[in-house]
Amino acid sequence: MILPHTYIATLLVVFVSMLCWGSWANTQKMSGKWRFELFYFDYAFGVLLTAVICAFTLGSLGYDGFSFLDDIMNGGKRYAAMGFGAGVIFNLANMLLVAAITVAGLAVAFPVGIGLALIIGVIWNYIIRPQGNPILLFVGCALVVGAIIVDAIAYRAMEQLRAEQRAQEGKAKSTRKKVSLKGVFLSLASGVLMGSFYPLVVMAKANDWGGTAGENGLGPYAIAVVFALGVFLSTFVFNLFFMNLPVEGEPLELPDYFKGLPKQHLLGVAGGILWCAGTIANFVGSSAPESVQVGPAISLALGQGAAMVSALWGLLVWKEFEGADARIKALIVIMFVLFITGLAMVSVAPLYAPK
Repeated sequence: MILPHTYIATLLVVFVSMLCWGSWANTQKMSGKWRFELFYFDYAFGVLLTAVICAFTLGSLGYDGFSFLDDIMNGGKRYAAMGFGAGVIFNLANMLLVAAITVAGLAVAFPVGIGLALIIGVIWNYIIRPQGNPILLFVGCALVVGAIIVDAIAYRAMEQLRAEQRAQEGKAKSTRKKVSLKGVFLSLASGVLMGSFYPLVVMAKANDWGGTAGENGLGPYAIAVVFALGVFLSTFVFNLFFMNLPVEGEPLELPDYFKGLPKQHLLGVAGGILWCAGTIANFVGSSAPESVQVGPAISLALGQGAAMVSALWGLLVWKEFEGADARIKALIVIMFVLFITGLAMVSVAPLYAPK
């Protein structure tokens, strides 16, 4: 397999992960009125396709550790099950996130959901494999909590402002509209699950979690494949629930999938390809040789900077807070400052690790 061999190369790989994770959801927005439940079938296929292609190319070339097929044959079943389970947990979290994007938009769903996932993931990964300065890590997490709260307040204020504008335009009888926080709650539920899958990925790479003698952990490309299988297969289970009990709109049936335009199906596959490319980059970055490794907690934290990338897409391209007043704009700026500062503290934590 191919792994980065310098600290800068490792950081670049993780930076690519951040860009991919923060940009893939644009494909769903670009698909127009195509329901996210139907979009997700193509997305899951794109994830599996990318994982398999990378495994038989990047995962089978070079001289770093086992090749993909050797890795699969030498890896313990317990570790493969952990990787598969991580994919299943992630998939439910991601479907909740996509549902939250449908309800509240990128600028709310990603900072709230991914921010909470960052906090949970950093804490879990630090417990599993302590790396970095704990004060910087946990103060950084506290700042991210602040960013989540501020973003939720900004969303609520924006919804109330829109209600007032509709009343002034004669489209509503009253300015007193009960603001639904469904999108925020979906994002929080997603964040709890999203922060829980990565520790399983970390354990699937280790050799000291109860496996029998002679069992080996899996390399990043092998984990990516079993992870992608978990995503793909569980989609057909979870999606039946979302199709029959949708967060918005009428229930769907499987034949509705075939009513989509070729462009909409291709956008779904492209979204899966982009997300999986970012995931493999993250797995590879956290699997670099110890001398240049940024560590699982830091790799996850840097990758979760995707929340700010996605929020920028939502604000600048999709205009999700268009018409906001000065107070709401100030809250958005504060959210960015808190999140970026917290992320920066988590990112530099390995440089100030206790001796």
